[in-house]
Amino acid sequence: MFSARVPGDLRPNAIARVRREGEVSFDLTVSNPTQCGIAYPGTLMAPLARPAALAYRPEALGNEGARRAIAADYRRHGVEVDQRRIVITSSSSESYAFLFKLLCDPGDAVMIPAPSYPLFEHLAALDGVRALPYRLDPGDGWRPSLPGDLPERTRAVIAVHPNNPTGSYVEPSAATSLALACMRNGTALIADEVFLDYPLVRAVAAPTFAVRGDVLTFTLGGVSKSLGLPQLKLSWIVVSGPDEAVEEALRRLEFIADNYLSVGTPVQLALPLLLIEAAPVRDAILDRCRRNLGALRAAASSVPAVSVPAPQGGWSAVLRFPSTIGEEALALELLQQDGVAVHPGYFFDFPGDGYVVVSLLPEPGAFAEGTRLLLRRIASKV
Repeated sequence: MFSARVPGDLRPNAIARVRREGEVSFDLTVSNPTQCGIAYPGTLMAPLARPAALAYRPEALGNEGARRAIAADYRRHGVEVDQRRIVITSSSSESYAFLFKLLCDPGDAVMIPAPSYPLFEHLAALDGVRALPYRLDPGDGWRPSLPGDLPERTRAVIAVHPNNPTGSYVEPSAATSLALACMRNGTALIADEVFLDYPLVRAVAAPTFAVRGDVLTFTLGGVSKSLGLPQLKLSWIVVSGPDEAVEEALRRLEFIADNYLSVGTPVQLALPLLLIEAAPVRDAILDRCRRNLGALRAAASSVPAVSVPAPQGGWSAVLRFPSTIGEEALALELLQQDGVAVHPGYFFDFPGDGYVVVSLLPEPGAFAEGTRLLLRRIASKV
């Protein structure tokens, strides 16, 4: 009766079941900045109440003023983006859905990095697309490693910059290698940059893919991460590459978007002001992540069995420990006995056992106590 695009077994896994049954005192998996004690200006939502939002004038690619504001915001990254090459969507998930519809027929494939966020497989499956992993090399700073010849029917390569959860940037030479592989194989490049505004290493800024001109490239961003405003549901795609391919892609994306018209008018009209007035929220999130990362690395330095590879950007950190300690058993013990929630590495398809992932967003006191309990439990098993 039901489509195979939705998993047949939707029962929660063991960790989710335990979380439902007990209290989590220290949630080191939280990804919602609005629930982490970050200070938000009380007037931040005022631009949503503009009287102009009472009139509905749908534009398939997005409101012109909003697209112009997004293009202007890219100047923070030292590049000039053409507003006419921006498509506004309701979320990064919808951006992926639009791109899978644009690039893929049912049964086609996209290449996704591993380790990385597990949502990709579900998003691809919902559009009848296969998600095929390519490895990030843990011995080389999580550098992407694509095969010379991509699998048959591959239509796009996804790069996450910085990656979630490893926090690794796609360095310029690796970005060039990905682009060359796409050109050789006649595929597009999708660059997910939702965490680009969060460099965890001071004075290090990674270049954006948004002006890449050698291969058809779709660069993703959004206010959920960039401004810490997931409740507003506005994201975007910047299309770059050879002019003819870009124009053809935009015509087709306009057709796709026109069939959904999913982005609300108030948030689009408010975006130019939000990009300015929410900047302190972004700064506060970045400061929180940097502080928590420093505290974690200092605490882990006293536990020889644990290492914390330095992430370059994002909201997460990875802890590495002996693979003789089972990831799921560790996560369950932490929940049941310490009230601490972490993500086991297998959630993200790490290469082997011995990884956990923690969010850097929690309030510093709770983060310090949660990571103390985590490190203590790992140390007790060595």
